[in-house]
Amino acid sequence: MTEPWWTPERLAARLPALDTRSRLLKALRARFEAWGFAEVETPILQVCPGMEPHLRVFDTLLEDAFGQNRAPRFLHTSPEFAMKKLLVGGLPKIFQFARVFRNGETSDTHHPEFTMLEWYRAGADYTRLMDDCAALLAEAAATSGRDAVSFRGVSCALAAELERLSVPEAFARFAGIDLMAALADQDAAEPDPQPLAAEARRIGISVSPSDRWEDVFFKVMLDRVEPRLGAGRPMVLHDYPACQAALSRRKPGEPRLAERFELYVAGVELANGFSELTDAAEQERRFRADAALKRRLYATEVPIDRDFLDALAFGMPESAGIALGFDRLAMLCCGADRIEDVLWAPVR
Repeated sequence: MTEPWWTPERLAARLPALDTRSRLLKALRARFEAWGFAEVETPILQVCPGMEPHLRVFDTLLEDAFGQNRAPRFLHTSPEFAMKKLLVGGLPKIFQFARVFRNGETSDTHHPEFTMLEWYRAGADYTRLMDDCAALLAEAAATSGRDAVSFRGVSCALAAELERLSVPEAFARFAGIDLMAALADQDAAEPDPQPLAAEARRIGISVSPSDRWEDVFFKVMLDRVEPRLGAGRPMVLHDYPACQAALSRRKPGEPRLAERFELYVAGVELANGFSELTDAAEQERRFRADAALKRRLYATEVPIDRDFLDALAFGMPESAGIALGFDRLAMLCCGADRIEDVLWAPVR
């Protein structure tokens, strides 16, 4: 049986890390306030928790005072939909330290309930968010007193200039694969997996005849690319295949790619940012494709947030948004091996 987390000895062992976590939260909040952002709070209970097909969610029922008029609700996986509605309402710069929930996620770098730092800028694109990330990492280094962090043998200078590498460039550099050649059909929601599968086999990665394009992509990504990211200095991995655009817009001049990026430090993925898609019809098409995939793979589904689509149609401004895993950043800044080491109380 696992020893309780609340014993005086175990709590005392975590207190230095928890102190760093608290100071880091205050420093990042102060940075956003200095930038002129409004801090917002949005409901955890939502009609739709998020449409990402591979995320497992927590569900419940919303009842009136008499236990009637029950309506299904979910614990959100991100405050994204609600925050974008605030952009539509006219707020230009917003941020939130949100508690978010993802079922079936427990590991050294995952926890079923965690803190997401999410922020949005109207009138900006994803390159502006990359600059934000660089400034926040420098703030984290100054606050924690750690110029360099490491995780599982990979070290990174937090405040160093960001390295910016596109996904096709990363596949060429670390796996020797021409990813764009495997994306010949720019309009395919699910590209033909065979060209990429052949390249994966060529470099010694096992693939199955039943693997989808996305499956092959992530096998290469996890085996050859991701372990090399954020070594020495932080890395922004940008311009993902359009079939993995999620809520980001396609890249002007190259419709096979989307304006999405992820931030890596010491091999750990910290953040996922977009130039936001504002086309309600295109977003609904993507949501329906995500819902169909979730039904096919997991025999489950969540409802589409029609109110969110109505907000997009009403007129969401051109904007950029990003979600950063605050617990992971705190873990790195504390030199901790597990997310649980920087939580006041873990979910058990």
